[in-house]
Amino acid sequence: METLKSARKDNSGEAGSDLSDQIKAATKENHVRAENTQLMLSYQKGQITLQQYKVLLFSLYEIYKALEEELDRNSSHPAVAPIYFPQELARLESLESDLEYFFGQDWEKRVIVPAATQRYKQRLRTIGQENPELLVAHAYTRYLGDLSGGQVLGKITQKSLGLSSKEGLSFFSFPGVSSPNRFKQLYRSRMNSVELTEEEKAAVLEEAVDAFELNIQVFDDLQKMLSVATETDQSRSGAGAARFAASPVLQLAVGLCVALATVGAAMYGM
Repeated sequence: METLKSARKDNSGEAGSDLSDQIKAATKENHVRAENTQLMLSYQKGQITLQQYKVLLFSLYEIYKALEEELDRNSSHPAVAPIYFPQELARLESLESDLEYFFGQDWEKRVIVPAATQRYKQRLRTIGQENPELLVAHAYTRYLGDLSGGQVLGKITQKSLGLSSKEGLSFFSFPGVSSPNRFKQLYRSRMNSVELTEEEKAAVLEEAVDAFELNIQVFDDLQKMLSVATETDQSRSGAGAARFAASPVLQLAVGLCVALATVGAAMYGM
């Protein structure tokens, strides 16, 4: 892949020799594609709906649960230890808080995610067990993205959903990080200190590209789910539709189940 070749240049090349610079170069095109998915474009325009946000939270929960459990399990691995910052970066507890705010204490019974989310989660589980050094790529792409664009998305979300407080928006808050910019510099420095063979470094770069692709697939699948659910809702009429619309939670759950079946999404174990 040409992108990966360019990312492996030495100090005289554009990407530099630091792992963080190489990942940035290797994933530049994929990053742009992720930002230009239909779901993310709507988000950036402030057109995110409560239904979209709730469904996105479910997928983020499944992804971060797998990522953070694998990071915890491999925290002493020489490639993981330098970039292991659970107190500053962990998102799982925040996501659980947001989901409880929107769905109540029994929110875990309502989790519905597309097949793309399951594939992403399964990939994290697999590398956590077989190639822990590849977790570096996923941690970098997720956490530094959260500390960068995620902060802007938090403000957009609050305004789009008309939320008067920060409740339901814990995912975007990093109370353990006083300065996102300084922390990102520290994180990159620690990541660049990870000792990898050339073969392992090439694998990490490839995994970073795959991480963006997995994200793009999640965004696309979520958009398909929501589009089908919306079409299903609009096709309903009469008293039956009125009763259906009277319960937003039931409407979300039933609509997404129909969407899942339509787009061929399947649930499977870890």
